[in-house]
Amino acid sequence: MKLKFQQYFWCCVLVVFLALTGCGWSVQSAQALLRQHHDSPSVLRYHSQVSIKDEKGYAWQVLLFKQNYNSLVKELRLRLVAFPGVVEIAHPQPLLIETVTGRLLNASDAYTLNVPVPNVGEYNLTDILPKLPTADALKLYVPLSSGQQLVLNISNTVVTEWQWLVTEID
Repeated sequence: MKLKFQQYFWCCVLVVFLALTGCGWSVQSAQALLRQHHDSPSVLRYHSQVSIKDEKGYAWQVLLFKQNYNSLVKELRLRLVAFPGVVEIAHPQPLLIETVTGRLLNASDAYTLNVPVPNVGEYNLTDILPKLPTADALKLYVPLSSGQQLVLNISNTVVTEWQWLVTEID
């Protein structure tokens, strides 16, 4: 009887352990996810995608991808997508990027003329990303049509993935 109880106990412990590790212990840190997609049947592309909450708790999709694959100079674009109707991004305002050391960089707005929808912003990071630290967190100051700025905190793991996407995948 005692042996069956011990087997049952350890089986329950194992199930709980597997369930907790499978759920990731509900960690709140944002981890980027390198994804691949087909631009055409023979062309595979990669991009970094992460969901990040702003200071008000609204989720944003943050995507870094390469533009103009057919050109020698490939542009790096950062697309920020908020839930429709929650915020309106100001165009053509630059995105302000702050490093942990306080350095401020401006990324130009890629939607100067054709804004698809007001909750989407896209910024050129081609010249900015090489100037960023490879393993430090960042703050993005998103310009809003209300004249205010919204802050998105980008974790160091996401920045590391961005650097890897740029240097390793072509």
